[in-house]
Amino acid sequence: MKTFAVSLALLAGASVAAPPEPRCAGAAVEQARKLLQFHLGSDDRIEIDKDAVALAPLPNPANRKQAFDVVEVWGYVYKGQYRMRFIYAQRPQHCVLMGQEILEYADL
Repeated sequence: MKTFAVSLALLAGASVAAPPEPRCAGAAVEQARKLLQFHLGSDDRIEIDKDAVALAPLPNPANRKQAFDVVEVWGYVYKGQYRMRFIYAQRPQHCVLMGQEILEYADL
């Protein structure tokens, strides 16, 4: 019984490791600000989440044996929310932007 209590106490104190940052996350966050400014103009209220999320890879339509990495970033302006997805070529040394999309998150 004592061993169980000690094990439980150790588990409670153990920290959970955060998932690794997606490849090209920094480039996506930087590009998110540019994309939002392109669509909305310069606005001091633009905020970009620092957390980027890796989504499922996207097949290359020109070569189905290749895939693109997809990184999602959220941005905000005043009360507006914007989901942005950035599509990168899978290159080990460089983040090559192949495409991007922006969608206002709204209930119409």
